[in-house]
Amino acid sequence: MNDRAVLEVINAAAPISRAQIARESGRSKPTVSLALSRLVDAGVVREVGMSTGRKGAAAVLYEIDAKAGAVVGIDVGRGWLRAASADLSGRTLAQAERRSTTRSAHALLDRIDDLVDEIMATARLRRRHVTRWVLGTPGVASPNAKHLALATNLPGWGKSSVLDRLYEMFGDVVLENDVNLATIAEQRFGHGQGVDDFVVVSIGTGVGMGLVLGGNLYRGASGAAGEIGYLPIGGPASRRSSQGTLEVTTGAAAVVRNALAQGMSGRQTPESVFDAARNGDKVAGRVVDAEAERIGVAVAAVASVVDPSLVVLGGGIGRNADLLLKGVERQLHSIWPLKPTVLASALGPGAVLRGALTTALDQAREYVFHNATKDSSTPAATSA
Repeated sequence: MNDRAVLEVINAAAPISRAQIARESGRSKPTVSLALSRLVDAGVVREVGMSTGRKGAAAVLYEIDAKAGAVVGIDVGRGWLRAASADLSGRTLAQAERRSTTRSAHALLDRIDDLVDEIMATARLRRRHVTRWVLGTPGVASPNAKHLALATNLPGWGKSSVLDRLYEMFGDVVLENDVNLATIAEQRFGHGQGVDDFVVVSIGTGVGMGLVLGGNLYRGASGAAGEIGYLPIGGPASRRSSQGTLEVTTGAAAVVRNALAQGMSGRQTPESVFDAARNGDKVAGRVVDAEAERIGVAVAAVASVVDPSLVVLGGGIGRNADLLLKGVERQLHSIWPLKPTVLASALGPGAVLRGALTTALDQAREYVFHNATKDSSTPAATSA
């Protein structure tokens, strides 16, 4: 327990001295010294230099030993693929992205493989050196990661042959819902810091939501909490038809469809519709206003159930906060009287990847810590 407490303080505030660790962890200096000795001997922590510019004797500074492990995060989206590697200190070693233009699941795997090869070469890593892989994807992985459901925007992606190949490529890869990863990033680095109850609403090709309740990411009984794309908002829906679901009426394809129905001509994309609205196009403005109203209704439906203090908008469409935020807030507050704060995520298109790296680092540090300290534990401490 002491070793873990010391490691957590070093992870949060490195480079840091023994005296500072003692203050932050609430442990005595002799206890901290013993823990540091074990962690340094195990190769988890290293001395990084001496403190300077302070009164009194210089003190040895400590940080996590970056060479103790490496992690890779991957974001698989309909339009973009992103990947990054980091050492155990959290320093990014390499990062790359490319458009995803393939529609075949196995062709998509080929492009992911190539992208990972690129960051491995830049970081001068081999795949066997990676302690933890985390891959963010639409859909919900089963508890044993042998099945991926609800990934309808990536045709064929949930097939067992695809998952088998993923494991061949990366070994014991962790599959995680992309919006959940964006929510983890928001909690660590964004507006969700210090907020116990908030939701991240991601509007893009798909529509999803991440929920933090009581300070913890909420997954639900089968891991599908937050799949608000299936909310029957916009008309009746059934198992055979999704025409009335939130994703169909509010996602990227709906923005284009609504723009064409309103009279916009030519080849349109969500980006072009929002750009036209910014430039004063009245038809595009009506499309965007209607989009904001639909998002506001959906958020009100969720807010009335989970009562968040904060709503964060993300995703490719959700990032158009300059056009959407006021309309979403106005519609939400007209329905739900408690008026939670509505903000746009400041993490940008890399939120999922950042969440993947954060998750990978958490798991890798736990793995390295466990392996490094288990042999040094006394029988009594182990049984306790």
